[in-house]
Amino acid sequence: MGVMYIDGRKVEFDRENNILAVIRKAGIELPTFCYNSDLSVYGACRMCVVEDDRGNIFASCSTPPKDGLSVRTNTQRLHKHRKMILELLLASHCRDCTACEKNGKCRLQELASKFGIRKIRFADTRPPAPIDDSAKGVVRDPNKCILCGDCVRMCSEVQGIGAIDFVRRGSKVRVMPAFDRPLAQSNCVNCGQCAAVCPTGAIVIRNQTEQLWHMLNDKSSTRLVAQIAPAVRVALGESFGIASGENVLGQTVAALKMLGFDEVYDTSLAADMTVVEESAEFLERLHGDGALPLFTSCCPGWIGYVEKMHPELLPNLSTCRSPMSMFSAVLKEHYARKRLEDGKETKIIAIMPCTAKKYEADRDDQRDADGNPLTDLVITTSELASMIARAGIDFASLEEQAPDMPFGLFSGAGVIFGVTGGVTEAVLRRCSTDKSQEALKRIEFVGVRGRDAVKTCEFRVGERTVRAAIVYGLREAGALIDRLQRGEAQYDFVEVMACPEGCIAGGGQPCVRYKDREHRARGLYHVDRRMQIKSSEQNPAVEQVYKYLVGERAHELLHVPHTRDAE
Repeated sequence: MGVMYIDGRKVEFDRENNILAVIRKAGIELPTFCYNSDLSVYGACRMCVVEDDRGNIFASCSTPPKDGLSVRTNTQRLHKHRKMILELLLASHCRDCTACEKNGKCRLQELASKFGIRKIRFADTRPPAPIDDSAKGVVRDPNKCILCGDCVRMCSEVQGIGAIDFVRRGSKVRVMPAFDRPLAQSNCVNCGQCAAVCPTGAIVIRNQTEQLWHMLNDKSSTRLVAQIAPAVRVALGESFGIASGENVLGQTVAALKMLGFDEVYDTSLAADMTVVEESAEFLERLHGDGALPLFTSCCPGWIGYVEKMHPELLPNLSTCRSPMSMFSAVLKEHYARKRLEDGKETKIIAIMPCTAKKYEADRDDQRDADGNPLTDLVITTSELASMIARAGIDFASLEEQAPDMPFGLFSGAGVIFGVTGGVTEAVLRRCSTDKSQEALKRIEFVGVRGRDAVKTCEFRVGERTVRAAIVYGLREAGALIDRLQRGEAQYDFVEVMACPEGCIAGGGQPCVRYKDREHRARGLYHVDRRMQIKSSEQNPAVEQVYKYLVGERAHELLHVPHTRDAE
């Protein structure tokens, strides 16, 4: 415990790692570009500088707090210093702001406005660089990069991929993949976490809203069907002034109907089907038929990571399609029959929290027998928010609507797929012979819940004790794989999510702060608590899908081959 003086105010500190945290504790929001609490301290932008009593200026993000230290945060020198930094950044930055994907959400644009910068005194001498739109999930524009390093540190420190890094020196330094290759030719897995932390428009989500607008405006012979991922409901409302974690599924359904969708469903039903299929596959392997541990296959970022970094683990991946692709396969089967009646072609649009889902939808193994994609288009939460705003819909005041039938029922187990540990908890509910409320409550406390990047738990399946691991962040997943391969750990079931704390912080969600992730997770668990159906196999809609649609074609429609070829 210590005391600092911030602009003359006495502020106590205890566990704060740097002066910036103490300043924020005092209610002062210093501007930053390169500081992110989830990443290492970089101290490159110098926007968070402070001045002590001796006139020394230093970065508050990289300086630990000191008992008795007095600093000022907004002197005339500091104001001039920050304004000069912004001018220099803008001088070497593409300033087509009105046509930028980040317009209105750009940190550089926001601070330039706050500091009243109306004129740039310096010329941009950098030659224009080509835009890299080779990846399925994100687009990279080097002309808008301010060299804050957030994307580099996210890709290496959290994801362990290292698809992009700093190259060259001095004024020629740039951020790019190795040898300036396109992202699609790098180890990039399209997780979109680089876009999530980029403060400008240098890396953004691949925007496909114009394709959807075209579909919505040309429906004479097309039926548009939407499916909404569980994590969308606790994040979309943030774009319209609704508190993080609030369940806005009802408003989302209403908004999609106003945009022109014919049918709207919840992907949680397909999550229930995934639980049924994956649990059966796990029990089959547990009794000697297949490689263990069984790794989950819901996350396309994780699938891409295995294919590129650990292809020897392909036989360990669950053969289940992800809930998105599984649902799309079922919906296409259902509407193929309706086409005989009305002649309309069905297009499946998935509303997802994840940029990697765009990559998944385009994969060869996610197509039907005729080569047509199961999911015709993936729109992220952020893209949907922009479409709702563009349509002039007052989202916050919409009356709730329920998802359509016959695929409108889902369980609490399907909903919690959106948070780390949710898949494992849903599988435990399925494998447990005791379905009482007390037994389900006990499952919550075996170690499946919590915000740790790696969690482990044990549970009984018959006479056998099964060990499971739950991990998010691909770097942590890689470390877990190393321990498994060295024989330092042994698990039967491993759940992996690429994004921090699961889909709630996917690359396609609105801006994610640490506390937002907590609120979103609580929101999904709150929905689960209110559900009457807790376990996936108890969902009557799942039974009907198997009985009338899937039948003997279950493996063909709901699974993909064991070994998947990297694209």
